[in-house]
Amino acid sequence: MRLMDAWRGSRRFQSLPAEARGIVFYSEGSFSWPHLEPVILSLLKDHGQSICYLASDRNDPGLKLDDGRVSGFFVGDQVTRTMLFRTLQAEVLVMTTPDLQTLQLKRSVYPVSYVYIHHSIVSSHMVYRQEAFDHFDEIFCAGPHHVEEIRAAEALHGLPEKRLFEHGYGRLDRIIAGRAQGLQRTRGPDDPISVLVAPSWGPDGLLETLGDEVVGALIDAGLAVTVRPHPETKRRSANTLKEIRSRFGSHERFVYDDNISSAESLLGADIMVSDWSGAALDFAFSQERPVVFVDVPRKVRNPDYHRLGLEPVEVSVRAELGAVVSPDQLGEIGAVIRRLATDANEVAVARIRTARDRLVFNVGRSGSVGAARLMELLSSRRDQQNEAVAVDDLRRQQTV
Repeated sequence: MRLMDAWRGSRRFQSLPAEARGIVFYSEGSFSWPHLEPVILSLLKDHGQSICYLASDRNDPGLKLDDGRVSGFFVGDQVTRTMLFRTLQAEVLVMTTPDLQTLQLKRSVYPVSYVYIHHSIVSSHMVYRQEAFDHFDEIFCAGPHHVEEIRAAEALHGLPEKRLFEHGYGRLDRIIAGRAQGLQRTRGPDDPISVLVAPSWGPDGLLETLGDEVVGALIDAGLAVTVRPHPETKRRSANTLKEIRSRFGSHERFVYDDNISSAESLLGADIMVSDWSGAALDFAFSQERPVVFVDVPRKVRNPDYHRLGLEPVEVSVRAELGAVVSPDQLGEIGAVIRRLATDANEVAVARIRTARDRLVFNVGRSGSVGAARLMELLSSRRDQQNEAVAVDDLRRQQTV
């Protein structure tokens, strides 16, 4: 049934007239929506631009938009999606999924302009595969470090230069907006400190290696704990999460949150515990509250990242955002958290703001600048097509 629905969605998309497939978004899962939403809403509101939305998740929020200018299509995540990508006809395709052309998703045999929107503020050269961004035409960079890293990688590997756009980070803007609306939790004098455990994923990830120990240490310290695993941890390490929930699920100060697309748990936390996850930067920069980093081995998917000679921002920014705790000192994590929560002051907040302003473009307005850029790309593509048609017409006239 799922495969048939995906096939129907793919056929309906392909049957649209060409002009309806100007700007197309692809969402790998509901977790992509927070990064795409600000740009999509600006396209609709500020430009009156119709869009297509391809989704691999039936429950993707983008498929539920109540706007006649949005054409949504469920395309699944198997062979139907693979075939659709190979024969896709559109002018601009926007996605948050890296590794275009190198894994399952290939560039179309037809001319399409591919735009990548970063789904994390972390650096592009350590936690991603070496070729993760090589086959996009344009990268919407979250901050100056992405520009520097991608240009360095192009020079190192002899790659042609891509278009790099100073975009920003939509998810951060969404959470900051929620905070401005008064959604951020304020701890009462008798409330326990609320800790959000939101690490990355992988064999050396915090939940995969020390999940029980970390949660136990936090509970024993009298803290309120919310565990929010990465979707890949849920998929690859389900038994580990099952064990954590089995051990702590009935505790009054434990909550399990598996909705990574929601900002509720970030807005409700006084402090975050993480490892190398981009969520740590999301939290610190949006809530202006500290992070405790458990120093598990670095998440490295590109073993040659050091050849760029650039330290990843998720390494360099740690000291500005909070504190680092060794895995063999988890017994002290409660005391570290209490100190950070108590000592949170104007100096600490100013340090976080300074780091944010240095590392993120267009804070608070990435949606509008991103939408404007996509409209420029669409206009440029159509101008090129009209020029090509005019040249063909002239050639035909000259041969008559």
